Amino acid sequence: MKDIINKKRALDIISRFHSSKVMIVGDVMIDQFIWGKVSRISPEAPVPVVKVTSESLLLGGCANVLNNVFSMGGKVAVSGIVGSDNMGIWLVDKLEKMNIDTAGIIVEHGRPTIVKTRVVAHSQQVVRFDREDKRPVSRDSLQKIIEYVDSMKDSLGAVVISDYNKGVFSEELVNGIKGITSERGILLCIDPKQSDFSLYRGSDLITPNHQEMERALGMELETTDDITKGGRTLIKRFDFGALLVTRGEEGMSLFENDGSVTHIPTVARNVFDVTGAGDTVIGVFALCAAAGATFKEASALANHAAGITVGKVGTAPVYQNELKKYYEQASPS
Repeated sequence: MKDIINKKRALDIISRFHSSKVMIVGDVMIDQFIWGKVSRISPEAPVPVVKVTSESLLLGGCANVLNNVFSMGGKVAVSGIVGSDNMGIWLVDKLEKMNIDTAGIIVEHGRPTIVKTRVVAHSQQVVRFDREDKRPVSRDSLQKIIEYVDSMKDSLGAVVISDYNKGVFSEELVNGIKGITSERGILLCIDPKQSDFSLYRGSDLITPNHQEMERALGMELETTDDITKGGRTLIKRFDFGALLVTRGEEGMSLFENDGSVTHIPTVARNVFDVTGAGDTVIGVFALCAAAGATFKEASALANHAAGITVGKVGTAPVYQNELKKYYEQASPS
């Protein structure tokens, strides 16, 4: 991304991560991975028999966005819902061990902590099963989330709402948070799952992927020209400050409300797993913007971070030293 950001500027932004704070709000999850090997097919049904070799629990959903900001060396806060179960206890304990305030984690009785379990054999996902309750969270929980964001407003550079369509996101939530961020000049970034983008109207940044953009427009986008026309339509229709479309192997496209469009090619060399790549993009973008980067600069840095994460298996964060290494090896221009 030499034409967007040079080595000196990139390293300067990264050096300010430690003093920049991002609040993550949304659907908190746990990603459970069961790792194993397959050597035969079951005699009971035409399915592989996985010999389990190890298991791991990782922060998922909006907690994976948090993990990316944390791994980049940024200050981070989080608010979301867990159940009164062992997985909820594990998640709170994990955050406490990371020295992250857990006052924004609300326990809802009768609701399970969201867990996505993936069985992986020979670096390939065999099956995934989910434990979740997608009903809207209670009004009391919603109000507690908004109050927690308000209590942290003096220290925040950006707020990310990570909408996984699992019950936390609502128009009331986004309007309540928007009232706080707009008053304080805090950047509001949203990773959308709803097809009706009017719910996100007036946000500073929205980060749909290609398919989410198509659903919002109600049409297929087959070419870069189609993406360009569609992006300009959405940013004008819903008064977004910017629209960052993630396009897989085609990279990203950034639309800003001044009419500028920037197409950013992918830098990924090896793609093993795209799980959580969108979380990396919005988390790193928000942290960069909180550290003083322009939207174009933040997009370039987030693009490089995404290129690193897709080269890993599973829900894996990107670390600050990995991003710094790329720019330290780049030419000065």
